[in-house]
Amino acid sequence: MRKNNDFNLNKDSSQDHWINELSNSNDFISFKTASDPEVDNIYSIYFFRTLIMSEIMHKQVLPLLTKNLSLVELKALIPIEQLTITSDASKIKSKLLQGHMAIQFGDPDSECLLVNIANHQSRTIGPPLMEATTLGPQIGFVEDLDVNINLIRKKLPIPDLYVKEVVVGKLSKTSVAIVYLHEIADEENINTITQRIKDIQYDIIADSSFISSMIGDNTNSIFPLSIPTERIDRAVAGLVEGKIVVVVDGSPNVILAPAVIDETFIAMEDYYVNWVLATFFRLLRMFGFALAIFITPFYVAILTYHYELIPPRLLESLVISRASVPFPPILEVLFLEITIELVKEAGLRLPSKIGQTLGIVGGIVIGQAVVEAKLTSDILLIFVGLGTLASYTSAIYKFNNTIRFIKFPIVIMAQLIGLLGIVMGFIYLVTHLLRLTSLGRPYLGSYPFRRTAFNDMWFRLPFDKQQKRPTNLRPSKRNRSTMDIKSPGPPSDFDE
Repeated sequence: MRKNNDFNLNKDSSQDHWINELSNSNDFISFKTASDPEVDNIYSIYFFRTLIMSEIMHKQVLPLLTKNLSLVELKALIPIEQLTITSDASKIKSKLLQGHMAIQFGDPDSECLLVNIANHQSRTIGPPLMEATTLGPQIGFVEDLDVNINLIRKKLPIPDLYVKEVVVGKLSKTSVAIVYLHEIADEENINTITQRIKDIQYDIIADSSFISSMIGDNTNSIFPLSIPTERIDRAVAGLVEGKIVVVVDGSPNVILAPAVIDETFIAMEDYYVNWVLATFFRLLRMFGFALAIFITPFYVAILTYHYELIPPRLLESLVISRASVPFPPILEVLFLEITIELVKEAGLRLPSKIGQTLGIVGGIVIGQAVVEAKLTSDILLIFVGLGTLASYTSAIYKFNNTIRFIKFPIVIMAQLIGLLGIVMGFIYLVTHLLRLTSLGRPYLGSYPFRRTAFNDMWFRLPFDKQQKRPTNLRPSKRNRSTMDIKSPGPPSDFDE
């Protein structure tokens, strides 16, 4: 096999252009099947050795090149799919960079047979890492687009599942698949998300988060306007409801849109337990959202302006706890909150085993040392700990980051004007949520009011009560197939 640098190129100018351009890379290989340049009807081979599966090339392609066959005859014999004959220089170059090999027959012939022998390296399918549950499927998406679409099609083996693929990224040439159920998804949502993805002008798309940020209705909002997930069951459930799934090659997280904020409190494990328990856990997550945001602002506001609201016995404990603390409540809270955030960030950036040890030991040691040094009160340490735990009760990890950030401006408002500042912060938060949209649909699931919000959004009712799909998605088919399910009822005491 001879490298391209030693290969005499006697082609037209267009072929000279792409061969010379690709020859600048040392992993680009070109050679002829005959060593004598005077021999007619020899094959010229081009490929990138780092992108192909050499075993397939040597076993299934090269043995056929010993025969004097035209490219059309060769195409019929090679037992590989996706074979193309073309003379388009730009297409040849593009396919070579995707893992194809190009075969030319005869010196004057400018056409190439493109053979797909790409080497696709992918992580082994395993359980979801960020959305693990004890019940339900334990298979998550991986970084390969074809594998992810295969996992979705296995759950929905119907012809109504449509897949549209586009290429995004000027340099990365990232494949993006738009997946939806044709008879259920709203046509306007499909057109909107397709057009927004096609309009993306960016050099590289490294992850689905890039797509999510670029197609959002409000790119300045800290709230996730689409739902990222690595769980197959969540993606399939979204498709059945009328959502659109965006799969990005190289990312283990797919995107579900349009989205509502209420979905961040919905875990897939809710559907694998009794509806009463699922509703309780869902309301618990909503309470955790409020607790994480407002517990430390209330501490600052009450101790700074409204200490008369504290019951006398509790006030006595607070006074004793803060007697030796030299800082006002605002500095006390900010110091402890920022310390917790630093411990969390350090735990995330370190290797997993070291990070776990640092998170546990560092939190205990630092917390105990801060209280003993009289830099903060032990009661505030309890409040901050509760708020930190509550900030991770959301079912969507990206929403946890939003909760971690929101409490800081509300703490500042509480320091400035007390409880009125908290109320003003809450009003601003609700106003912002009311103005947010996802693909043009309201982001706040309870506005405007819809009865379906009580079926499977705030509450998880039994399956036989969930007769309608969520109306905020504007599905083409409103009724679910479960509307005829009836409860078997108690057994009869009489045999029939």
